[in-house]
Amino acid sequence: MERNNTPPGDSSVPIAGAETKDRVNVLPLRGRLRWWIPASILAIAAANVVRLRFTLELDTMSRNMQTFFTVVVSLLALLAWWLFLTRLRWRTRLAGFGLIVLCGFTLNQLVRIDGSADGRGSPKIVWKWAPRKSGDVGGLKSAGPVETPPKLEGVADYPGYLGPNRSGVVAGAQLESDWTAHPPEQLWRRPIGLGWSAFAVFGRNAVTQEQRGENELVVCYDLATGNPLWSHTNLVRFSEPMGGDGPRATPTIDHGRVYALGATGILDCLDAATGKLIWTRDTLKEDALPNTYFGKCSSPLLVDDLVVVTGGMAKRSTLLAFRREDGSPVWRAGNDEASFSSPELVTLAGRRQILSVNASTVTGHEPKDGHVLWEYAWANNKWPKCVQPVVIDGDRVLLSASFNAGCVLLQIKAGAQGELSATEVWKNRNMKSEFSNLVVRDGFLYGLDDGILACVDLSTGERKWKDGRYGHGQVMLVNDWLLVQTEPGAVVVVEANPARYHEVTRLNALTAKTWNTPALAGEFLLVRNDQEAACYRLQKHFPKKDAL
Repeated sequence: MERNNTPPGDSSVPIAGAETKDRVNVLPLRGRLRWWIPASILAIAAANVVRLRFTLELDTMSRNMQTFFTVVVSLLALLAWWLFLTRLRWRTRLAGFGLIVLCGFTLNQLVRIDGSADGRGSPKIVWKWAPRKSGDVGGLKSAGPVETPPKLEGVADYPGYLGPNRSGVVAGAQLESDWTAHPPEQLWRRPIGLGWSAFAVFGRNAVTQEQRGENELVVCYDLATGNPLWSHTNLVRFSEPMGGDGPRATPTIDHGRVYALGATGILDCLDAATGKLIWTRDTLKEDALPNTYFGKCSSPLLVDDLVVVTGGMAKRSTLLAFRREDGSPVWRAGNDEASFSSPELVTLAGRRQILSVNASTVTGHEPKDGHVLWEYAWANNKWPKCVQPVVIDGDRVLLSASFNAGCVLLQIKAGAQGELSATEVWKNRNMKSEFSNLVVRDGFLYGLDDGILACVDLSTGERKWKDGRYGHGQVMLVNDWLLVQTEPGAVVVVEANPARYHEVTRLNALTAKTWNTPALAGEFLLVRNDQEAACYRLQKHFPKKDAL
């Protein structure tokens, strides 16, 4: 019989299968966790972010959105690795998952997103306890309209969005080339309610829209003093996480009446002298149209005896027309969702028509009944179209948008039977404007290409120069000068010169994010954002710049 020589109390007796089990238990942690998986995920994510950063044809908004998507997908992949592929005990995996949830909950209790930091779509992160913008900047004490106000010298009517022709071009005015030696005179500055509406001016009255608390207002200010003359209130408030709260559209003034479209679709007709309500329509509610995700941004268009506004997010009733006298509905037309630009009255190929940029098309409409004269399919309805179309001599139309849509020059032609059609002259990404309007001078296009001022040759689509980082602001053309309202708030003057970029002068008019368009009513420059408004008086006479 074989004797057992194992000393008493010695527990090291080999047991069948014990050697294998011990080997499993002593596997190094890095072997269990499979570190190559998270390393691969992070490497792929980093490579994609680098690729996006160096893809020049992408605009900043598209680049940021794709970067955000990359980060989200990578985090989800890392979470899946931790839960299912680490070979750790389940209680360890669940404990780690619980820690992640706790960190997320804690972060959610500490900070929140307060809209976008700028037009690039970057979220503005603030502490949870930071006060929210209400727009309630104090009582609006109206002095009431003056029956016989003193005449204001040097003023000219600026009746609506982007001026008389909705083009952003102001003819006849002059701009001082040296605002250091001859600075504009600040006439007034005052807090103002939320919103991205601009000013419309008639006589000495300046009208805009704003949000104060739960009230959406149309307010008339005295151009010379900034004192409120009258206001009209609707008990609505539009809120949108990234764009902010309040009305977006600019009122339109004509024949003693103010036509204002609120962010929820309420169209008011008011007496321009007193603010008294003449008629009102809840345009979206009456036609069962869902609101656009950024709210109603388009300004009312007056055509003959009609007032025309855009519809909602439904493939019908793209444009809505009402009788300007009493607000009664006249026609509904179009088969596309509405966009965020404003309809324009133009003449193309010999036909007077309403030009409309929609969610995925551009259309020309007969003013009498709204029927579509021509249609051009452009990009898609996934991304917003905000920029006004630019009508150019020779029956041409220039379109631009962000989110990789770029720009296209269309030629509108009439056929043998009078039918109209649109063909592409050229198409590229040399002008990617997000919501800044564009202007044309002497065959060259000027605008903010992804937040940087650029000049494009209309005949070829070639970019001549790109310089001046002004953000997603606004551009006007005043004779041979570009008046640029920068996104950070300053106003700058730049030469409208295809040969070179040259900033001439600047004025620190505002000091916060400014998406509102400026208004130039003769010598009076009106600027505003969602916090304050100011009026400057420019000099009467300006020396001509040297020949270029």
